[in-house]
Amino acid sequence: MVPHQKIPLPEERPGRARPEGERPGGARPEGRTAPPQLPPVIGHRGAAASAPENTLAGLRRAKALGCRWVEFDVRLTGDGALVLCHDSRLDRTTNGSGLVSATSLAAVRELDAGTWFDPGFAGERVPTLDEALLLASELDLGANIEIKSDRGREYATAAAVATTVQRLRGRAPAVLVSSFLLAALAALRDLAPQIPRGALFRSIPRGWGEVAHGIGCMMIGSDHRRLRPRRIAAIRAAGYRLSAYTVNDPARARLLFDWGVTSVFSDAPDILCAVSAGHIRTLARQGAMR
Repeated sequence: MVPHQKIPLPEERPGRARPEGERPGGARPEGRTAPPQLPPVIGHRGAAASAPENTLAGLRRAKALGCRWVEFDVRLTGDGALVLCHDSRLDRTTNGSGLVSATSLAAVRELDAGTWFDPGFAGERVPTLDEALLLASELDLGANIEIKSDRGREYATAAAVATTVQRLRGRAPAVLVSSFLLAALAALRDLAPQIPRGALFRSIPRGWGEVAHGIGCMMIGSDHRRLRPRRIAAIRAAGYRLSAYTVNDPARARLLFDWGVTSVFSDAPDILCAVSAGHIRTLARQGAMR
């Protein structure tokens, strides 16, 4: 989860100044739907510490480690297909090279996405979003789809995600779509307002409430190292879920839960299970599990 751009804040709306996070008239943000039930621990890029990230093997590993939800990244190939890949380039996580956005789906599918992580995963392929969602459904995993995009392809990427999720309705798992790219979330809001959305930040900015309201999100995500109790309390009081990335230390996870964070993304979700189990009742009392 690395931000691709500085997120612009919407223009101030006329009228009285509202306390940070307050929504007009106490209403839900436009297009906001009933949120999915996010567990305390979500597998990051599948289970990135023990399987190649953003692969079907990673989803299976996350399930084996006890995950109920996974997060993975999607971006468009040169011919407009959605594949799981965090980076703009293929170099780090495959035996290929070059921009994903300049490579055809057929060429991407020929690449090995497992050997770089461990020879035991040799032959693992870069999956499409369809494949990932159908496997997640088979494994009974919820899916947090994070939109990645080269500059200028935000709308097209969001449109492709919306089309895929709607086409697989009835066969796909529970879904949340998140992004650092405000333009992509705004496009998704307009194209498929029924799909729950989450806004991601490196550091939550002033005016976060206006941003969250404007895109109709139900979750706000932030780098855990930049979170502070006062801001967490304001976000929770405004009715939003708050997720922190990427947390691999049990003591840090325990502190974040104590502060009011509702979910953490983890490369090693299994080592946080005991921590999350001890906080489920507390989170339920806070309304995080409803």
